[in-house]
Amino acid sequence: MLFNTLKSPKYQGKKWITPKLPTKLQNWSLGKIHSSAKDHSSPKELLEQLKTSYQQHPWVWPKSPVFFFSDLHADADAFIASLIASGGIKKTGPKDHHFKLTHAGRKARFVIGGDCFDKGPSNLRLLRCIRLLIDSGARVHILAGNHDIRVKLGIGSINQNKSVKSEHFFIRMGAKAIPFLKEIEQQYLQGKQALKDIPDEQECRKRLYPSEQWFNTFPEQAKGLLSEKIINKELKRLREKTNDFEKDLHKSGMNLRIAYAAAITWQSLFLDKEGEFFWYFKKMRLALHKGSFLYVHAGIDDRIADVICNKGIHHLNKQFKKHLSDEIFNFYYGPLANTIRTKYRDIDMPMTRQGNDMLRKKGIHAIVHGHKNLRYGQRIMLRKGMVNFECDASVDRNTRRKEKIGTQGYGAAVTIFQPQGRVLAISTDFPYIKSFQPTHLDSYETK
Repeated sequence: MLFNTLKSPKYQGKKWITPKLPTKLQNWSLGKIHSSAKDHSSPKELLEQLKTSYQQHPWVWPKSPVFFFSDLHADADAFIASLIASGGIKKTGPKDHHFKLTHAGRKARFVIGGDCFDKGPSNLRLLRCIRLLIDSGARVHILAGNHDIRVKLGIGSINQNKSVKSEHFFIRMGAKAIPFLKEIEQQYLQGKQALKDIPDEQECRKRLYPSEQWFNTFPEQAKGLLSEKIINKELKRLREKTNDFEKDLHKSGMNLRIAYAAAITWQSLFLDKEGEFFWYFKKMRLALHKGSFLYVHAGIDDRIADVICNKGIHHLNKQFKKHLSDEIFNFYYGPLANTIRTKYRDIDMPMTRQGNDMLRKKGIHAIVHGHKNLRYGQRIMLRKGMVNFECDASVDRNTRRKEKIGTQGYGAAVTIFQPQGRVLAISTDFPYIKSFQPTHLDSYETK
């Protein structure tokens, strides 16, 4: 039986997008394909745990709707289609600025759950679309993702005083940085004077690459923060990326002078106060807490749970800002960065029932995140008794092509948290809108 007493999104402007959006609701099936219980052997046990968890800790719902989008990966078309799926905008024409907020959009919070960079066709176009949404009056929250931070650390470290703790961050991006550098070249470095003040290739190499001495001094600097195994893996990875970077540049039609010029241009666009995209990292935070839900990019570990429990989300976000500006090394290799990259693997910092108990003391009973791309839309996981909504529905066209998902190029997905007590998961890769109402769990099926 489906409890359909609440309104579903009204899609407005579907003719301007390619993906087909589901229109009928279905209870969120708790099964092996579309949902999974990491801690338990069967979907039935997951359902029982969900019932027990909700009975012991009834959820508090956000006061206004929350639209959660994640892992857009430089695909503006996927973002626009996802905005239509949320019911938050009405698309009025073919251009990016041809939209207006709906009544639902004016009331809602738009939460972008990290990873706006890499993979897709245009980093800059996606960010411009986000800016258009902000300028329309929408309440937009931007969370940090591992791809976003890697780009900031990598390109932001150029021309700073050479430090063993940061001089490797540019090359560490490797081939993933090249499409973005190419994009900047095409938009900002055309014409005969584009490389006028750029030094020769030898000097550019010196500025972009870690020094040979770095490979000897890094292990000593990292000792105590990283295990010997991880340090050795990092050294090996840097050797490989150092050897391959120029080959990959040349394949894309660029050289080191162009790469350096593009990196310097990136700095002026993102780090200078007058830069077009200065707002992006300034607006970014690590976590958002609304009702019983904690929104992050990847996940939580015990150390971060302790910070949230004893000092609060505001302190966590303040530490994130401080580390990102002043303590890059400690941030990237410390517990704060685990929040943007954990997949709960053995190599990741652990999350235990003790950590979940600390979160519950702060009224957090579900974690909402992306980071782990999925094939059939969003799913529910139970980790050490904590409900996790996994929301990376693989919407960007390059991920979809690589993973052989769908036939429509880009996709669309949004997870909606309604004040009335329901979660809706909309994805082009599942034929129904998944509906989750904790008060009606007795009606749910397991497969």
